[in-house]
Amino acid sequence: MSNTSFIRFVQHPLKFSLYLLWKLPSAWLAGVRVKQIQEDSCITVVPYKWLSQNPFRSTYFACLGMAAEMSTGMLAIIHVRAAAPKQVSMLVTGMEATFVKKATGKTYFTCDGGSAIATAVNKAIETGEGVTLTVDSTGKSHDGTAIAIFRITWSFKAKI
Repeated sequence: MSNTSFIRFVQHPLKFSLYLLWKLPSAWLAGVRVKQIQEDSCITVVPYKWLSQNPFRSTYFACLGMAAEMSTGMLAIIHVRAAAPKQVSMLVTGMEATFVKKATGKTYFTCDGGSAIATAVNKAIETGEGVTLTVDSTGKSHDGTAIAIFRITWSFKAKI
């Protein structure tokens, strides 16, 4: 599947919703969705609702983490698929989060690390060694107020 066909798949509401239900049911139930995706950036959203809430009347941190990870993971999938016919494995190896403000509405996570991810995937293919990369995903409310900043560390390794 080429980059553009994968991006079209993610942008198709029904197909990608069924994919999430099948592969990431927790994220699907929590309402995590992809709002916008390109080769270099991805925006995901998680709502504040009954299934994503905590006892403190805000979005549970794990739901925020799912949306943040998805914004980086979609970009990783794009660039790993682009490496075909080479096969590259990808795995989250670390996560760090800073919570700035209580999430009481929709939180939009943006990752602009697509170029860095592409470089890391290509380096893993060229060297045959594992490559780690940390990318940021920033969560903001609908009015642009910072909610949380996640730093997700990915490991890429070409399969021999």
